[in-house]
Amino acid sequence: MKGFCPLASGSKGNAIYLGTDRVKILIDAGISTKALRERLSLINVTLEDIDAILVTHEHTDHIQGLKTLAFKMNIPVYANHQTAKGIVDFLHDCPKFKIFSTGETFELGDLEIHPFTIPHDTLDPVAFTIKTDSLKLGFCADLGFATSLVQAKLKNCDYLYLEANHQPSMVHASSRPLIYKQRVLGRNGHLSNEACGQLLEQIYHPNLKHVHLAHLSSECNTPITALSTVKQILEKHGIDLDMCIAPQTQIGKAIYF
Repeated sequence: MKGFCPLASGSKGNAIYLGTDRVKILIDAGISTKALRERLSLINVTLEDIDAILVTHEHTDHIQGLKTLAFKMNIPVYANHQTAKGIVDFLHDCPKFKIFSTGETFELGDLEIHPFTIPHDTLDPVAFTIKTDSLKLGFCADLGFATSLVQAKLKNCDYLYLEANHQPSMVHASSRPLIYKQRVLGRNGHLSNEACGQLLEQIYHPNLKHVHLAHLSSECNTPITALSTVKQILEKHGIDLDMCIAPQTQIGKAIYF
């Protein structure tokens, strides 16, 4: 498949497929090899086709599948130095790493990949913008707030995968422990529906074709709540965007180039 497709999005595991004529990659691998294989088959891709795995950060819902992919299948893992250390600590072994520097663009096949720093409670978390042909894609989740850097990097994207994790009122009303609530709502936690909408309003341009709302909380959000909250913010500014939810337990909408 030439294009991209969310394979899983949420606290139980994250993975995105991206493919071109020259290279096929995963962004994160936080679900089982079995689930990855099954979901990739729905877009006519096999695990054996995967050339590399980009890792945003070392939380287990982003790296759970690496043990099999990195060691049994020998797929190279692209990560920055600090995230690589976190992966080794989790796996108790060292995959075949390709180390990138946060903030420095690198090439992988016909992809031009730019990792940039985001605020989250891990060692050196990143989001990615990726250019291929004339398209710019933005993949940005697991961040507590949208910094000026995040806003700048996500400008002029043709497609966005962007976090809309929670509705703050639902977090406060949930039965989760106080420490969980403080983490999620904090500046190193997760982006709320409202913050997602505000960020989209700031970076919107007429060539933004589609947005996947990602990493929705299963307890403190719903697809209807996320979509309606974001759309209401955008409508106030006369913006009509094509949007969908990146789900947890099945593949999301596939975007074909």
